[in-house]
Amino acid sequence: MNESDRQRGLGAAARVTALATSVMDLHVRIALQEMDREKRRLISGGIFLAMGGSLMLFGLLSIEVACFVWMNTSLEWSIELSLILLALINITLAGLSLRIGGQLTKGPYLPETLEGLTKTTKAVFGQQK
Repeated sequence: MNESDRQRGLGAAARVTALATSVMDLHVRIALQEMDREKRRLISGGIFLAMGGSLMLFGLLSIEVACFVWMNTSLEWSIELSLILLALINITLAGLSLRIGGQLTKGPYLPETLEGLTKTTKAVFGQQK
């Protein structure tokens, strides 16, 4: 590989990096505009989500303790067996929650973001209007 080929390759990499940076800047700028418009709603929603999440955590811990005590007294299971069963239930529910959450976060995106991504993709592949 001679010197001009090497410089051409570095130039292409620099252009792709600059385009990726431009897309990220565009997305962040649009997200900040949206957040600025909806700041009060977002802050109050975040506070209520945090409060609900904390209360849900305490409720789940209480249910787990009650299940553990019930397994040990009524079913006469050992401590180890009760803890293993509760851990398996927790892992299963966590996996389902992560799977559903991953599906929900796939979209939709803001129209400005999609437009910017379309323009950038066309520019990268040389299909500008």
